[in-house]
Amino acid sequence: MRSLILPLVCAALANLNCSRGAADAARIIESGTAPDSLHVPAGFRLNLFARVSGARVLSVGPDGALYVSQTGRGQIARLVDVNGDGVADSQTVAVSGLNSPHGLAWRGTWLYIANTNAVVRVRIENGRAASTPEVLATLSSGGGHYTRSILFGADSGMYVAIGSSCNLCVETAPDRAAVMRYDLDGRGGRLYARGLRNAVGMALHPVTNEIWVSQHERDNIPPDHENLPPEEINVLRDGGDYGWPYCHSDRVPNPEYRDQARCDVTIAPALQMQAHSAPLGMTFLTGATHFPAEMRGDLLLAFHGSWNRDVPTGAKVMRIRVANDRPVSYEDFVWGFQRPDGSRWGRPTDVAVWRDGSVLVSEDLGGGIYRVSR
Repeated sequence: MRSLILPLVCAALANLNCSRGAADAARIIESGTAPDSLHVPAGFRLNLFARVSGARVLSVGPDGALYVSQTGRGQIARLVDVNGDGVADSQTVAVSGLNSPHGLAWRGTWLYIANTNAVVRVRIENGRAASTPEVLATLSSGGGHYTRSILFGADSGMYVAIGSSCNLCVETAPDRAAVMRYDLDGRGGRLYARGLRNAVGMALHPVTNEIWVSQHERDNIPPDHENLPPEEINVLRDGGDYGWPYCHSDRVPNPEYRDQARCDVTIAPALQMQAHSAPLGMTFLTGATHFPAEMRGDLLLAFHGSWNRDVPTGAKVMRIRVANDRPVSYEDFVWGFQRPDGSRWGRPTDVAVWRDGSVLVSEDLGGGIYRVSR
């Protein structure tokens, strides 16, 4: 093992807290298991847990295995760490023949999977699908933003995030750019929250039971498309309107619509973050016993990274600091997926608390899953 204390400098962005964290952040990586370019804060270490091609959403099953959606391959992988050394010992396919699967959620031994066109569920027995997936709810599909995310609420409702079909348009399908609520059997579908261009990350606050989502905002806005509008974390309310396509930022009208009156009655973001960072999966650190107690009310969020900035941003995992049950600031927690020239070898997709209290981070470009521990 080797460690290196690296001084860090974070250039401040207007009106956004983007500090990289303490100046004594360290690179502590097991030799031969993870790229030397990856960094974590001082006191943490990082090792390669597994290689899973196109790894997207992570979910720990009731059998203690890690289930990973491989969206591009139409399947769910199952990983097991038999000896508890923080490295997966086996990898198998638990479910196959799916349609761009993304979000995962569990109810007992039933695995609920958010395909691009439907939510399905399948019973897992001995690490494999025991039957053909059962379709529960059909979703609008096609156009842009094809991934779907799923979360069970404190009310046992099934919440599904469905992105917009476009960069900026008025959708005709009521479930696009929205979060829908269904009963566990897929019935009783209704609109829960709207105006969410592409809410990919979903997490249930451990105290308030509110649903938090990470939000991709629009592209190509004049006059500064590289830094506007900020990405968002939104705290959902039943019936809430979060602005898109009419508004961005804190109820600022989009120039294509110029409707301030409409924006005034929408809900402002709970936290604004660097534009085009592409926030994806996130998790609260409640069960992360490997982490200091003062971090366990916070959130980790994967930034997939920008595609249309002259100076690329993102491609890292952020710590979202939470105070009084609200997000207040953010800073780098795992970084180094992006090279100095702006090219990337990895793009983070999700974060999950592993069964031993450490944290797992997936990325879909290099296909790595990394474990962060003390």
